[in-house]
Amino acid sequence: MTPHDPAHPSTRDPSTPGRRGFLGLAGASAAALAWPAAARAATSEVRVGFISPLTGPLAGFGQTDPFIVDLVRRKTGGRLHVAGASRPLQILARDSQSDPARASQLAKQLINDHGVNLMLATSTPEVVNPVADACEAAGVPCLSTVDPWESWYFGRGAKPREPSPFHWTYHFSFGVAQFARMYLSIWGLLPSNKVVGALYPNDADGNALREHLVPQLVKAGYKVIDPGAYQDGTTNFSAQIQKFRSAGVQILTGAPLPNDFAVFLRQAAQQGLARQLRIVTPAKVGLFPSDVQALGGLGHGITTGAYWSPAFPYVSPSTGLGGQALANAYTKSSGKQWTQQLGGSLSLFDVGLAALARSGAPTDRQAVVKAIRELDVVTVVGRVNFRAGPVPNVATTPLIGAQWLPAPAGSRFALRYLTVEHADDPQVRIQTHLHPYHV
Repeated sequence: MTPHDPAHPSTRDPSTPGRRGFLGLAGASAAALAWPAAARAATSEVRVGFISPLTGPLAGFGQTDPFIVDLVRRKTGGRLHVAGASRPLQILARDSQSDPARASQLAKQLINDHGVNLMLATSTPEVVNPVADACEAAGVPCLSTVDPWESWYFGRGAKPREPSPFHWTYHFSFGVAQFARMYLSIWGLLPSNKVVGALYPNDADGNALREHLVPQLVKAGYKVIDPGAYQDGTTNFSAQIQKFRSAGVQILTGAPLPNDFAVFLRQAAQQGLARQLRIVTPAKVGLFPSDVQALGGLGHGITTGAYWSPAFPYVSPSTGLGGQALANAYTKSSGKQWTQQLGGSLSLFDVGLAALARSGAPTDRQAVVKAIRELDVVTVVGRVNFRAGPVPNVATTPLIGAQWLPAPAGSRFALRYLTVEHADDPQVRIQTHLHPYHV
């Protein structure tokens, strides 16, 4: 890991003239003049912004977020304990509507109109990256997760083996190494011809995985058939399906949007490809019960990476819940089946509140950034250690292979999501053996 260089040109001096809003002014009196009236609050109050996709095509990621925000508010009592004192804590949650432009606009509103001290963002580059960019430009500390770190880091302009261009924005999530370890572990559980079909769109996730993951799969002895990037929203996948059929593809991966994958898989079934597949392991889709239920029988047997499940043994330091207790609390509150985003979003609050508390001065932006940079904490998804890299501003979290299987008769929910391997974190329990995909 290359240590952050405080002298690097990317380190912005908040006293520099020309910075937007109050964040560009160093003096307290000048800041007071720049703040809108709605943003003024007692100096003891700590404000945290939280942006995620509650509606739109990425709404599956946001389904559990209102529960998580309410849980954190209740468990903390609206207070943050810092240096022996208790300070008011306000969480300002916003819906990006799965729109990158709206995500950026919301971030700017939370910065300029509400004076947030820390921004949190989660769930895919379409949400996380524009929020991080807005915070970097404004000089506001930002933490984000559930976006492959290469999509966040390189997708925002960082270059390999060069100093980080980011000072205010930090990210923890799985990445290519975690995907590769999980994929290879899953795929090694069943015999196959080792021919992989790769369905990667022309977006941040697809481009990052094509560039960084495919070479690792090839190095491990797999033949990857990549028919090329396609545009999100494609409605005819006949060309890709024909190439996969002709090449004898038995393993399918990729990073399609949920709606696009549903279209692809139905066409694959109609054109004879689905019967050829033994393992189906997409990224970004099949993560939630609603995704899989929408596929009907075509969804049974899909494997994906779990960034959290009740099989994870860790407890959230901010709420005291984890594992099955967290899943049960959500189901009791909502009547719905748990999703892995429970852990993803809760871990963001675990890390964010820990950083604010350890800063000793949660309204001092530089103090908060310093605390994040040095943070090493166990969250509900496992250990988050920014001092360990793999690059500045980034920490990695585990990805565990899991499979969607029909639930036994009489079960409350139609599907079960069970772990099948744990190469990336042996502390996570394996719950079942891998079943072949079949239609």
